[in-house]
Amino acid sequence: MRQSGRLGDAPQAETPTRAAGLARLASFVPYAAVYARERNRVVPPHDRVSRLSPYLRHRLILEREAVAAVLDAHPRDAVDKFVSEVLWRNYWKGWLEHRPHVWDAYLDQLRRDRDGLAGTASIGYAEVIAGRSGIACFDAWARELTETGYLHNHARMWFASIWIFTLRLPWALGAAFFLRHLLDGDPASNTLSWRWVAGLHTRGKHYLARAENIARYTDGRFDPKGELDEQALPLTEPPLDLTPRVLPALVELNTELPSGLLLTPEDLAPEVSHLSKLGFRGVAGGWDETVGEDLDLAPPVVDFSRVAIADALSRAEAHFAAPLKSLDKTEWQADAEAWARGLGVRQVVTLETPVGRWRERLEQLDGRLARHGIALVRARRTWDSSLWPGATRGFFPFREQARRQARLEGFTRIAQPQPG
Repeated sequence: MRQSGRLGDAPQAETPTRAAGLARLASFVPYAAVYARERNRVVPPHDRVSRLSPYLRHRLILEREAVAAVLDAHPRDAVDKFVSEVLWRNYWKGWLEHRPHVWDAYLDQLRRDRDGLAGTASIGYAEVIAGRSGIACFDAWARELTETGYLHNHARMWFASIWIFTLRLPWALGAAFFLRHLLDGDPASNTLSWRWVAGLHTRGKHYLARAENIARYTDGRFDPKGELDEQALPLTEPPLDLTPRVLPALVELNTELPSGLLLTPEDLAPEVSHLSKLGFRGVAGGWDETVGEDLDLAPPVVDFSRVAIADALSRAEAHFAAPLKSLDKTEWQADAEAWARGLGVRQVVTLETPVGRWRERLEQLDGRLARHGIALVRARRTWDSSLWPGATRGFFPFREQARRQARLEGFTRIAQPQPG
């Protein structure tokens, strides 16, 4: 499944700090050249993949840093697969930025599917998510996901396919199940990957889990021969308008205005960005529990985000030499509004938040701040500004455009992380 798990196969909950992410990256770099050969094997303890995705998902470390680190240590051809998988993350985000209504359509479908979970259907669903489907490999993965917040990428693909085509459960419920439990759950990667498996993202092309493939890449640990529907047809849906919209223009940041810096769990490395040399009167951030409630996030996922935010706030306080404000989780918007007013700022700056619930929270906050003459400025990273405009078609044209434009050149031999 082309999603954040591709770069983040961690068997246990990770320490949600930037320091831990950088340490994990450093430990992976010497083995990056064998990633392409070994990454598809689903054999615990899953030590053939980078285990970086929880950090990349929250930008505790940056995609640019991961690419730079492996290119600094290995020839490009040796790590091209790893670099491509980093680019998949950016492609999914850029694709959804061009078509944000696909996220809205997913949420609408999810509401309908949840409303339909009544009677015998709900009993079947409850058994499946509890790891009691009767298919041994699927049940093991369901338990692994709920117990650890982790699932190997290849297992994610198999799981989604079995969920949709063998168990005949609604794909949106499966996507929500992943988003509830994955430490690296990401609205764009998760939603679009499930649509891809189902045959909805690229119409008519779906992914079917096959018993032979599972047996091969689990080294015989599982062999569901005769248990899977390997002849299922792709799903269909009423046509969605997938014409890409023009991305919103970049907002010019007025560095002369008194400003506050607001952090969300979508980007937690403000000191490694184009904001790094600016001055702020204060720095604020915190978990908004309504996001967790809306998405039905599991406690470990919420806890990971909350600790990651605290780590980022501590780093930002030291880097920007600005007083820190931890926002009230129950009244996040009201507390952010009061903080900005109390600072006497004219603008609140935050690093760009992609399509998802946090984007929606910021849009609501924008209206509240505007009533007091305070602008909310979403500052897009140069990496995203370079790559997102190319995500209008398929991944491979996107990747080739990135190469042609030499977006990855000059990332090697870095002594310190560069703004991105």
